[in-house]
Amino acid sequence: MATIVKTKSDSWKAIIRITGNPIATKTFRIKRDATDWARTTEDEIVRGIYVPRNNSEKTTITKAFDRYIKEISSLKKPSTHKFEKNRAKFIQKQLGRYTLASLSAEHIANYRDQRLASGLSTDTVRLELALLSHLYTIAIKEWGMGIPANPVLNVRKPKTSKGRDRRLEGDEEQRLFSACESYSNPMLAWIVKLALYTGMRHGEIVSLTRSNVNLEKRTLFLSDTKNGTPRTVPLSHKAVLVLKEVLNHPIRPIDTDLLFYGEPGRDGIRRPYITSKVWNTARKKAGIEGLRFHDLRHEATSRFVEAGLSDLEVSSITGHKSMQMLKRYTHLRTENLSDKIADL
Repeated sequence: MATIVKTKSDSWKAIIRITGNPIATKTFRIKRDATDWARTTEDEIVRGIYVPRNNSEKTTITKAFDRYIKEISSLKKPSTHKFEKNRAKFIQKQLGRYTLASLSAEHIANYRDQRLASGLSTDTVRLELALLSHLYTIAIKEWGMGIPANPVLNVRKPKTSKGRDRRLEGDEEQRLFSACESYSNPMLAWIVKLALYTGMRHGEIVSLTRSNVNLEKRTLFLSDTKNGTPRTVPLSHKAVLVLKEVLNHPIRPIDTDLLFYGEPGRDGIRRPYITSKVWNTARKKAGIEGLRFHDLRHEATSRFVEAGLSDLEVSSITGHKSMQMLKRYTHLRTENLSDKIADL
């Protein structure tokens, strides 16, 4: 049975002792609230559905995310850890004052709507909600937080945005190559060409080392990929020519195995070449609008399909794990399809 006692600070403490169960206690400012809580909690304990909420009522979203980033995100790939850390900051800023127990589906839905109204893409908001949802999953399953259910699961997710369909048109490829080749450092042109000839991601290209290259077999072995699955990328003759230029370049430092390297940092270590600024400069110089670096991967993937490769063959080159994801990147030119059905 429950016992309601008055504390020295003039608050009211409810204490429930039921054989076979741990003692449940909670303090309230008003006696009626203590009595109501005791009655409800006693009923839940008897029915076997009581979940202690002390920890979840004290732990804010901010503190929970700090722990999540330290214990969970830190075990993931550095790039994933960085992205999750940045996403968590936005969630903490808006929802950080709530506790795990007090954050409701309504609060989360309002957050979703505010983020979308600010101009963020639906995919970005979906990723933020997915991160918040996984925080609750970990809190419930591993941290023993007394939370009856994950509130994010009761919130509608924004619809997945339509996949980008930006392709190189007309003489854009030649203009882009010319602009990149006019840059003082040849690495930009090499990186852009490899992206177009192989369909590799930007991060996969700039992290290449000489040990990844096998010109005899015309392959690149990638041990560290975005989805965590190593893969071997076959090389076209154009890609091989680019890599030969890279490897035979006379100005190459001996203190790094990277193919595309930057200047040594304060610690004396060379890291991958940074292309963001020079890429935008070259793109503008070429007079090309609306083209992102990642669109080169999309272009390459589409060309593989147009060349007659099967979905399975294309996915083995690009590393797409699902056919649905591969389909988002593959937008076949209508005229190519028209040629195929011309005689039907």
